[in-house]
Parts: sequence; structure tokens; C-alpha cells
Amino acid sequence: MAIIVDKVQKRRDIALTCKDLVVKKGIAHLTISQITAEAGIGKGTFYEYFQNKEDIVFEIVNILLMEHNAILDKKLSKAGSIKEKIKLFFDFFYNEEEAEVRELYKELISISLSEPVKEILEFQTKCHLTYRQWFTNMLDEAVAKGEIVESAKTLANGLLAFGGGMFISSCVTEAIDDLEYEINSYIDTIFELIEVKK
Repeated sequence: MAIIVDKVQKRRDIALTCKDLVVKKGIAHLTISQITAEAGIGKGTFYEYFQNKEDIVFEIVNILLMEHNAILDKKLSKAGSIKEKIKLFFDFFYNEEEAEVRELYKELISISLSEPVKEILEFQTKCHLTYRQWFTNMLDEAVAKGEIVESAKTLANGLLAFGGGMFISSCVTEAIDDLEYEINSYIDTIFELIEVKK
């Protein structure tokens, strides 16, 4: 009797087996031979599941970000004020617990900028739209509760761009010494402007 292989699960298993290797080597120094050795598969099997080494990075980040999103969603639902929620969201960019996912995310950004492919652009777009909706919902709720002024509803895209931009600047320049401080100071300043004074 022929064995039926769950190809989605197999692709996922191969990708996760190589997670530590990808973090250690980075996409620039990673080879297909290293990946197949780590996963214990032949090159033929690798190309049955992945187009290239960038594709395996994409799969790892996809899996880990979905897990991250599920955990973050629960944390946000338990957070108190809108300011606390926004700081919690941007915590991803500097906390130690997320360091590994962040390194892989940087690899995905690098691939997106240097060799954008349709699947990765669609994934990045889906992530952006999901996060923007989270921000929109949080801001709408805070306005309804009287925490912030009505005009703050338009800040969703700007806040997202701020967080991502600050993170990338901290990776590619020496101009940001303390990313946590810079992010939280900016958010505190924004809230000085938009919080309803009671």
C-alpha cells in the first residue's frame, strides 16, 4: 500500500528542522547542501518542496510569525489601555524572547528588498493588512471608550510605518542606541497629543 505524504506538513517539518541553521548562517551564507544535510534529505527532495533557499526562509518566517501573532493576539486582549497595547505590539522589535524570530524576519526583509517574488510580497502585504486592521480596531475601541481623540483613528498606517522603520533603522545604522527607549518615548509623545485629558 502506497504511503500518502502530507506535503504541507512535510514542507513545514523540513523548514523547522533547518530553523537554527538559517539563524546561524543567514541567507547570504546558507547553501542548499547545508540545508539538505541538516534536514537529512536529498537535493531532489528539497526541490520537491522548495524553489530555492529563500523559499525555506519564507516558510520558516511564515510559521513563526503565525505563532507569534496568535500569542500576541491573546496578550493584546488582556492588555489595559490603548497605549499599553501599542507598546506591547512593538515589543517584538526589541525583546529577547523574540530575538530568533526577529533575525529570521530580517532575512525575509532582505529577500523582499533584493529579490522580491510574488509569494513573499503577498505574504508581506497580508501581514501589513492584518496588523493595520489590529491597529484600526484598537484605535476605534479607544475612541469609543473616550481614551483618545476622534482624529487619532487615522494613525494606524503611520504607527505601523513608524515601528517598522525604526526597527530597520536600528539594524542598518548606528544612530539608534536604545530601540526600546526610542519606540516607547515616541509612543508616549504621541499619546501626550491624542489622549483625552480628564
